[in-house]
Amino acid sequence: MNPLPPLNAVRAFAVAARHQSFSLAAEELHVSHSAVSRHIKLLEAHLGVLLFERRVRQSLLTPAGQRFYEQVSAGLEQIAQAAAALKQQAARPTVKINVRPSFALLWLEPRLHDFTARHPHITPQVITQTLAPDQARDEFDVVIRRGRDDWAPGLDAQPLFTDELVLVAAPSLLAGQGLADFHALAQHSLLTAKARREDWHNWAMCLGQARPIGQQTRQFEHMHRVLEATVEGQGVALCPTSLLGSHLASGRLVCPLPALRMPLPDYYFAVAGSGSAQARLFVDWLVAQPVCLEQVGQGSTQPAQP
Repeated sequence: MNPLPPLNAVRAFAVAARHQSFSLAAEELHVSHSAVSRHIKLLEAHLGVLLFERRVRQSLLTPAGQRFYEQVSAGLEQIAQAAAALKQQAARPTVKINVRPSFALLWLEPRLHDFTARHPHITPQVITQTLAPDQARDEFDVVIRRGRDDWAPGLDAQPLFTDELVLVAAPSLLAGQGLADFHALAQHSLLTAKARREDWHNWAMCLGQARPIGQQTRQFEHMHRVLEATVEGQGVALCPTSLLGSHLASGRLVCPLPALRMPLPDYYFAVAGSGSAQARLFVDWLVAQPVCLEQVGQGSTQPAQP
């Protein structure tokens, strides 16, 4: 990075250039005339050029000073606008929502524009963590998790919605090699998320089937990466219906075996402490959200045979 000039000197220069007077600059900055003069001399020494032509009652910008002023004044104005915007945002009340990363990306964030449209004075701050609510490192106003395990005693977990695990695949993948029944899975790579690596085993057990030994499995860090790979046709995946978003409605994914579903633990939410006014508004909005779990039979053209 290029070294910055002394910023106090730059500010004194900009004010003096605007007034074309060291005296008026001194009045605006609440410093002495000599202090402004010292700042300007320091800046000129740093730049190696004269910025002002000193006269008896006036200080006129040199051509170099004029060019420097035009660029510096624009920069200072940009800094002022950025600071004002940040102060305004900091003054707005916030609601901190603690969720897991994939839930944030695939369920919550696509819906938040509706909340901000209804409550433009509140800034939602999404905190993504994989830790259980009783181990959260950061303060939060509202927490959302699947199941009721590991909730801190002070958190009153309330049900949000139910969920199911379903099989999904890209139409392009099935066009090359279909999925007529459970046993046809042996012809495909199984995709899974690190936090959901037991899904394939549990799903097969729920259906009374045994997962083929040696089946090729690819593991990703988060569920949204699993869905990206599934859309690309890298394999088939099990996904909670709550996290499918618009993948089925858009046709990016289909559910080839819609009857083979496994119930999942419900989602719950809780408000920390007594709950701020903005947290209560967020919760009111949250529970009013339509679950809109996609019809998993959409796009299915093959019979389901366990």
